[in-house]
Amino acid sequence: MKLMVIDTALGACLAGCFTVEGTQVQSLGLRREEMTKGHQERLGGMARDAAADAGGLSGVERVGVTVGPGSFTGLRVGLSFALGLGAALGADVIGISTLDALAASVPRDGRVVAAIDARRGQVYIRRFNNGVAVSEAEALPIADAIEAILADGPADQVTIVGSGAPVLLEADERLGAATSMPLVAPSAEALARLTAELDPQTSPPKPIYLRAPDATPPTRLPGQPRTAAS
Repeated sequence: MKLMVIDTALGACLAGCFTVEGTQVQSLGLRREEMTKGHQERLGGMARDAAADAGGLSGVERVGVTVGPGSFTGLRVGLSFALGLGAALGADVIGISTLDALAASVPRDGRVVAAIDARRGQVYIRRFNNGVAVSEAEALPIADAIEAILADGPADQVTIVGSGAPVLLEADERLGAATSMPLVAPSAEALARLTAELDPQTSPPKPIYLRAPDATPPTRLPGQPRTAAS
């Protein structure tokens, strides 16, 4: 299967073309840059160059895109691009959880915790055992996340992957024996595998929000007078 993956939800901008046959993942063209903003300006050119390296987009059957949790603006950029590309190619568009993709970026043996720093004393978190999710994706206070991890078993038997890893380890010395892999974004190969594996019916390209956005609607329309204080 020939496919394309897009990731703009976390700390990188990525566009890549791959073929996936069973467990074999082959990169045909890949562009990736670490960044926390500016994805909109870079994504189109990176996708163009990756597609050129792959000999064009002919034969692409699926487009995989990260749908969160992550940056509100970043994931919307990736989603819009992927949906437009999928429509142009007549390809299925697969929505990929960033937490699932982070977990798939490390060996699936044993316990893995995907954790993203959500700021404000919280982490986005999901726990896995031998590649199978054992919890839902959640936004948890750091203290609650630590207790959930330790409830699953000893700290020296767990790998914590993602930007939330150093946050959790620094918060509680009981996690000191855990393996920390503070990836800023999922690996391209993990995204390609998940794009091939996931069912389009159960993995739609819709954003995953575990917490309301920081921005709030205006309290009055432009030109409308302010309400006098009572």
